Amino acid sequence: MSTDDKTSPRNSTVLLGHSEAEKTLLDSYNSGRMHHAWLITGPRGIGKATLAYSFARFLLKHGKPGGADEGDSLFGDALPAAEPDSLQVDVEDPIYRRIAASAHGDLMTIEREFDEKKNRFKGVIGVDRVRGVGSFLGKTSAEGGWRVVIIDAADEMNRNSANAVLKVLEEPPAQAVLILLAHNPGKLLPTIRSRCRTLTLNSLSDETIVQLMAQHCPDSSEQEALELSKLAEGSFGRALSLYEEGGLDLHQQLTKLLSTLPQLDVEALHKLADKMARAGADDAFRTLGDLLCWWLGRLISQGARGKTSGLGLNDADDALMLRVLQSADVNALMDVWSKVGSHFDQALSGNLDRKQALLNSFLALEGAMRK
Repeated sequence: MSTDDKTSPRNSTVLLGHSEAEKTLLDSYNSGRMHHAWLITGPRGIGKATLAYSFARFLLKHGKPGGADEGDSLFGDALPAAEPDSLQVDVEDPIYRRIAASAHGDLMTIEREFDEKKNRFKGVIGVDRVRGVGSFLGKTSAEGGWRVVIIDAADEMNRNSANAVLKVLEEPPAQAVLILLAHNPGKLLPTIRSRCRTLTLNSLSDETIVQLMAQHCPDSSEQEALELSKLAEGSFGRALSLYEEGGLDLHQQLTKLLSTLPQLDVEALHKLADKMARAGADDAFRTLGDLLCWWLGRLISQGARGKTSGLGLNDADDALMLRVLQSADVNALMDVWSKVGSHFDQALSGNLDRKQALLNSFLALEGAMRK
């Protein structure tokens, strides 16, 4: 079953696991002295963009000036006296519909451009994408309320883009809010971080992801959702992608092959490599690489802590990981993990044959166990 567009952050009305962040935004709004810039950080796929769009919808619905004397708030306008207790905006509300259709004149969103020739998103947000942010926020609201800009993700801006945004933050316009999302806030200029109020979102619990999967992918079982949550490590976005890409089946194929270690089943290895090298298998190949890196990373991090259970998805996974840990040095496994990431990156960029990348990766792991 394919998921519908309600899972898109622009359309989603489901915000679970981040009640404290929602309360912080509401309290700031209700205080009448809301900060002009917010930096929402945390791992990919945990709801940062969903929270940002929820806040944008909320502001564009409720944020019209309350008519108080100039100087009562940061923007010179008092906020409405009534204090909303949720960021939710009804899906039948015209504000919701216009934002979902990317048709609200007071909301600008900045994301990486899609490269049609290469059939993928560009690696960074260029300065051309953010050059108009200052002038947009500086204009009078088309509807007498707020002007809102969402940058998803700010840590993907190049240096020129970051400097352009910094200029806006240094002289923030009235009645305007800039919302920056960042998977890795350490990549942002310190001067940008210092001018924003930061909200750090945590990874979602297994329970929350199971609940979200039930809502968005009712065909998935509770057990599948739980296993997807573990593979996604608290990221609903990742769990959803794995579900759509057959991640559980690929994980099963992966562990079946790994279970033949320390001497890999060569025939099975070549069969899997041929399958991943076929035309149209790009997504499966990418997902398999992610799963192998996850498996190795989990093996290394948990093994270094001396854990002997709870390593993988189930008891069979635990036993396999423990057997590998007992047969290979952790430093050697870290070297393999690095090589695997490099092999798959080279293949995805077209600099290495996909079959060879997969063979090299598995053989590197086999070699580490023989040392």
